[in-house]
Amino acid sequence: MSNSVLPQEGSQQQVTSKTKVLQEFPAGGLDPDSFDCQEVWYPVCYIEDLNKSQPTPFTLLEQNIVLWWDKNEQTWRAFIDQCPHRLAPLSEGRINHEGWLECPYHGWAFSGTGKCEFIPQQIQRTKAEVSQRACVATLATAVHQGMLFVYPGRAENAAKTKVPIVEPLEQDPDGWICLNTFRDVPYDALTLMENVLDTSHIPYTHHRTVGNRANVSPIHLEIIESGKWGFKGTWAEGPRKGTLGRQDTTFIAPGLMWHDLTSKQYGRTLTVVYATPIRKGECRLFARFPFKFSSNLPGLFLKLTPRWYSHIGQNRVLEDDQIFLHYQERYLEKLGGSANFTKAFYLPTKADLFVFQLRSWVKQYKAEPFKVECLPPPLSKEVLLDRYHSHTKKCASCRPALNQIQRLRAGVAVTTALIWGVLPFLMLIQNQISIITVVVSSLVMIVGVLIWLGLGKLEQQFYQGGEIPPRNLPEKNQQNFR
Repeated sequence: MSNSVLPQEGSQQQVTSKTKVLQEFPAGGLDPDSFDCQEVWYPVCYIEDLNKSQPTPFTLLEQNIVLWWDKNEQTWRAFIDQCPHRLAPLSEGRINHEGWLECPYHGWAFSGTGKCEFIPQQIQRTKAEVSQRACVATLATAVHQGMLFVYPGRAENAAKTKVPIVEPLEQDPDGWICLNTFRDVPYDALTLMENVLDTSHIPYTHHRTVGNRANVSPIHLEIIESGKWGFKGTWAEGPRKGTLGRQDTTFIAPGLMWHDLTSKQYGRTLTVVYATPIRKGECRLFARFPFKFSSNLPGLFLKLTPRWYSHIGQNRVLEDDQIFLHYQERYLEKLGGSANFTKAFYLPTKADLFVFQLRSWVKQYKAEPFKVECLPPPLSKEVLLDRYHSHTKKCASCRPALNQIQRLRAGVAVTTALIWGVLPFLMLIQNQISIITVVVSSLVMIVGVLIWLGLGKLEQQFYQGGEIPPRNLPEKNQQNFR
């Protein structure tokens, strides 16, 4: 897919599909021997999770930024999240009636190019806003495949650097049914990439969610091609003991991979993961599951499934390995990190070939995004399993669903209490208390309580994951996990 650039005033650049790029830079910069993690496009949000009426904060490579909709130019903007006046975070401000981003502290207002348009405190006929010091630093943005991408590197390189997209989706954008989720996870982007490239962990780690220990078999992976851009590999036999056919894997450096699987039974399935580094020990995971089914029924079922409901199940899968990945990378750091991975890890089988290739790539191209920082102290299990702050409050589907469930639960409680209290009272006034009245009142109370409890259990799934992963539950109790 060709990238393009629409030049604008100031340092802001917006990549569109209207103008062809004259020269394309490789991701990671021009140095063939090293990979600069600043010179990369990173996804930061699904477009459907952004609110055009208010600014959205995000942290990219330890830099706080603010995302907002420029209604005047009809495009998404990314600013460094600091007002040049007194360094207040602009993400705490608003988008005013002029369509400018307004600082919450003193009302300085900025247009989409970062230019200061208005300083309320200055006297008439003075022009402090024309100073370069009054401008906000901006980052280039691009929208592709339903995602907002931001370029943290040099602005002049943004339009020349390819946005990391999933090529099969681009070849047939209308032919896929896609499930999307995201979550801010408590481990590095490279740890995430290592995990999702590792196909051999699925039967064990994800037993009873998306895996089954009975499907374990020897795995022989092969590397087809590699370079600074990443690598491609294949698993000739494929998962589930070869019953689904060959699986091809693509890694686009530094934070995109997908598995591509086609079977007669299910059709074509992609497992796509983006890893966007937030800070040392934290990244935003974007998981995409595009399907081309061999029959229409599964696709219809997926289209009818609420997005928030599928997110609950996907959060459960992510939590299967959330805790041990958080600790694994700390153990690796103590043993020397990626530079010493061949001594820290024992990788005797071909099942670990993609993991070996990834770590070798990091070492060869010096591609650690955080070279100096150390991992923070480990978090508690309760924090590691938090769903609300890592997903729900940032999700345009889960947040309103939670509010609706809470209102419905309160309504059920009030309605049940009223019926329980009013029905016998009316019968008492009419001197017609009967067994039927008592039975009906009791049934209403029981049904109301059961619905209230069920909604409470559903509500909890938006806040916290289950402490015991499904793989560790006794066989008879596997229905008791969240």
